Amino acid sequence: MLHVLKQRFLVGIPVLLAVSLLSFLFLKLSPGDFLDQLALDPSVGEAFIAQERARLGLDQPWWQQYFIWLSHVIRGDLGRSFSYRIPVSTLILSRAGNTLILSLAAGVGTWLLAVPLGVVAALAQDRLWERILRLLTYVGQAMPSFVVAIGLLFLAQNTGWFPVGGMTRVDFADLSWGEQLLDLVHHLFLPAVALSLTSFAGLQRITRGSFLDVLRQEYLLAAECRGIPRWRRIGIHALRNAINPLVTLLGFEFASLLSGSFIAEFFFNWPGLGKLLLEAVQSYDINVVMAGLMMGAVMLILGNILADLALQALDPRIPRS
Repeated sequence: MLHVLKQRFLVGIPVLLAVSLLSFLFLKLSPGDFLDQLALDPSVGEAFIAQERARLGLDQPWWQQYFIWLSHVIRGDLGRSFSYRIPVSTLILSRAGNTLILSLAAGVGTWLLAVPLGVVAALAQDRLWERILRLLTYVGQAMPSFVVAIGLLFLAQNTGWFPVGGMTRVDFADLSWGEQLLDLVHHLFLPAVALSLTSFAGLQRITRGSFLDVLRQEYLLAAECRGIPRWRRIGIHALRNAINPLVTLLGFEFASLLSGSFIAEFFFNWPGLGKLLLEAVQSYDINVVMAGLMMGAVMLILGNILADLALQALDPRIPRS
């Protein structure tokens, strides 16, 4: 296992360098920079803008800016946000926890519902209710996330059952810990549903397809002939062999924990990292954007490493090197 970890980390270093270089290049190729909005103000002189561009290092060639940024990152410094004028690490840490709460709630709910329903749908193939479930998953996969979010906002606004936006009530600090927990769950419910609905449909379909492939294998027929109980054949032998694609998918899901929720955060005004990165892209706050992109790349690498280790633990046929 240590050998596998060492190999994966060594491969991850050039991947991170390539991702950072290409990301920085594409950001610099896009028209405009952080000072464009300031330049539209007629009361701001060109001398002040030139001074600010030199202070922020935007007057240097893009490759020189990249190596300056990279040298700071190697030392553990992600730079300062142009918009907020605070360290990027402080800004990201202040928002990452909120996104982690939202993503974990949506992810856990999705997997707890999608995997059992996928297994049940495979066992009841071509029955009426399985066809209805199949139709619902098709609709869920075809429905864009922003349409789901708008529909849920319409529901909240017209029923009053859920808050329209935000993470907590105004008087949240004055509540007891139990009331604070209930208030957080109350605000969390709709954005978590919006985030998980489309991924639930895809995961349920993948689980059903993988399980159907396993159910057709001859070793399950042999196990039935040997008198092994049905629950053991399905719950242990079939599920263990059908879970490999799901473990691989879980590695990609891990990468999107902190960056895949920007649609739900934007529509429900959830103060998370996805909303922060969207605002940073709109304002050309390059240090924040690069930090978010690199965090996503790091989590993708870590997710793949965890998926590889889990697959090796679950399936002895997978090589250990």
